[in-house]
Amino acid sequence: MGKIYVVGLGPGADMQMTMEAKAAVKQCGIIVGYTVYVDLVKEEYPDKVFLTTPMTQEVKRCQMAFEEAQKGQDVAMICSGDAGIYGMAGLMLEVGKEYPEIEVEIVPGITAANGGAAVLGAPLMHDFAVISLSDLLTPWEKIEKRVKAAAMADFVICLYNPSSRKRKDYLKKACEMMLEYKSGDTVCGTVRNIGRDGEESQIMTLSRLKDTEVDMFTTVFIGNEQTIEINGKMVTPRGYRNV
Repeated sequence: MGKIYVVGLGPGADMQMTMEAKAAVKQCGIIVGYTVYVDLVKEEYPDKVFLTTPMTQEVKRCQMAFEEAQKGQDVAMICSGDAGIYGMAGLMLEVGKEYPEIEVEIVPGITAANGGAAVLGAPLMHDFAVISLSDLLTPWEKIEKRVKAAAMADFVICLYNPSSRKRKDYLKKACEMMLEYKSGDTVCGTVRNIGRDGEESQIMTLSRLKDTEVDMFTTVFIGNEQTIEINGKMVTPRGYRNV
């Protein structure tokens, strides 16, 4: 039997892959993944066999990986960022109940929260919450509760999947909810294409963020009461001076 590695590539792959992730992918003959993520590594590993499925066919993708492992192949199931944060790790372990003889190892990666925070400066130095605004798998009513609760508790908030063609006003809605508890002057930031060609970032207020256009390749950071801008960087003080 082969072994399956569920590998987080980091937000941009290449330089943002960990050494452990690179080693796992290198030793596998087969790489399985969503088409967009496979395209990130195809050039670097031309000798591999690549198996892909489009979005919404995640279960089929997992089954493909297990079927190849049953044939004796070591398989890398790849995903962007960290495999265990909005990635494929959980589903692979669920599907793996049907393949108890196959060993599955989860290989961590740099998630968009880490990668984007580094671009902006140091926005996540204190307690923070990560929330996806995609209601594909989570009802919007539950997302609303989470956004409001995090804002009320004054967490720094990192938003994944803030907008899409079908959800153009979701970030605006989330900002309006946060403005019930956070000042309009709260320091915020956005990073698009983290670690990839065309990477770009902005720092702005929460009031301005509300009317800013973003897409699925953008990660959004909303500061807490202490977050400040220092020389063009977004910083949430850890509070060492108060110790």
